[in-house]
Amino acid sequence: MRKAGLILAMLGLSVSLSRAQTFTLKSKDLGGQATIKQVFNGFGCKGENISPQLSWENAPAQTKSFVVTVYDPDAPTGSGWWHWLVFDIPANVNELKSGAGDILKNLIPQGAVQSKTDFGSYGYGGPCPPEGDDFHRYVFTIHALKVEKLGLDKNANPALVGFYLKQNTIAKASVIAYYKR
Repeated sequence: MRKAGLILAMLGLSVSLSRAQTFTLKSKDLGGQATIKQVFNGFGCKGENISPQLSWENAPAQTKSFVVTVYDPDAPTGSGWWHWLVFDIPANVNELKSGAGDILKNLIPQGAVQSKTDFGSYGYGGPCPPEGDDFHRYVFTIHALKVEKLGLDKNANPALVGFYLKQNTIAKASVIAYYKR
């Protein structure tokens, strides 16, 4: 009987350890809804347009780089809306600081690239759904890649970045913030 109890305890420990190793994305700045701090400043929105702090842990051992994306699948475009794309983030990095999406602040890791968003600009563009729409989902995702570089430059459009992501992602984790106006 003691042997069976020991085996069950070991199995429980094994299960809890495997859960503890889940690739996870977190943010000190995001809750369930985006705030005026993250909201875009333009297109009729009057936010501060500050990208949130993001951190991640337990990436797969074979990770060679990361990509951060922010996507609104509810945008009334037929193809969603890309709000932020940062790629070629070195594998030894596990955080982007608040405000890193402002290309003038130079807060992203050396070698990382912020490409064009669907706003037509570089860097972070916060939530800005049409007035009267229901809540939009803003999906912040960290992608762990099997390559060090995507081989793209800052002028790569979101669809092209997405294509390369699909080919090279080995794991990903997301958090969602909601916003409406």
